[in-house]
Amino acid sequence: MLKRTLYFTKPSYLSVRNKQLVVEMDNENQAKTVPIEDIGFMVIEHMQITLSMPLISELMNNNVAIIFCNSKHHPQSMLINMEGNHQQTEIYRHQVAASEPLKKNLWKQTVVAKIENQAKVLNKLNLDSNPLPHLSRQVKSGDTDNREGMAARLYWKKLFGEDFTRERYGEWPNALLNYGYIILRAAVARALTGSGLLPSFGIFHSNRYNAFCLADDMMEPYRPFVDIAVWDICQKYPDTDTVEKEIKAEILEILSSDVAMKKQTRPLMIAITNTTASLAGCFTGTKKQIEFPGII
Repeated sequence: MLKRTLYFTKPSYLSVRNKQLVVEMDNENQAKTVPIEDIGFMVIEHMQITLSMPLISELMNNNVAIIFCNSKHHPQSMLINMEGNHQQTEIYRHQVAASEPLKKNLWKQTVVAKIENQAKVLNKLNLDSNPLPHLSRQVKSGDTDNREGMAARLYWKKLFGEDFTRERYGEWPNALLNYGYIILRAAVARALTGSGLLPSFGIFHSNRYNAFCLADDMMEPYRPFVDIAVWDICQKYPDTDTVEKEIKAEILEILSSDVAMKKQTRPLMIAITNTTASLAGCFTGTKKQIEFPGII
């Protein structure tokens, strides 16, 4: 079932009653309710929002990811359930014991899928995708020749122009890309825990200070879905260079956008679940390929 993403931007008190999220606001006499089982993500943006502990517990029981924003309205932290799968102890063992050849093979699959989706983004926008398809076919085990980096340098210039540089604190639309990637990262981390995997143990990313290395790995082929949404927003709001509330709402809709998965059209949120489930299968030996979606 496609889960809902809730976005809170006003002072309010959030609690639980009869497995329903109860939203109470100062200027409204009647509280609003939402079935918790229908929620996948909650974005808490205002500093005067209070969540009750029973609500947090119920949200975790239903594998709801909560994203907290700082005083500048930027996503800052995330709360996810760490008991999302009844077989997770067994899956943990396989994940931690994964051999280097296996991890290098999985990373190759991930890089190939990412470059292929970058090429599809350019094709969809009637931009020249060469030589990205060729680079995707050249990826070696572990991407030892860094075809990912080569493809990225070409991709960004083609997508946003020769003067654009993809940097975390770079010029617009870097801030918008950052916001989209943070939402995507939360979605992938939620799906990983739901599939019984440890988000901290990556197949490529291995920063000792990063608690979501595996999420950073698995989100790579999904980044182009954010990229094309940001490109569309830039065309829609050509004079905007800040991440406004309306734009944030459009970014959140990426999670329900259609993607191509196993010859079917599925919401991106469902595709992420399929990806993480297939990754768990690769670790346990029941699968050999990670299932990644494609740009439609």
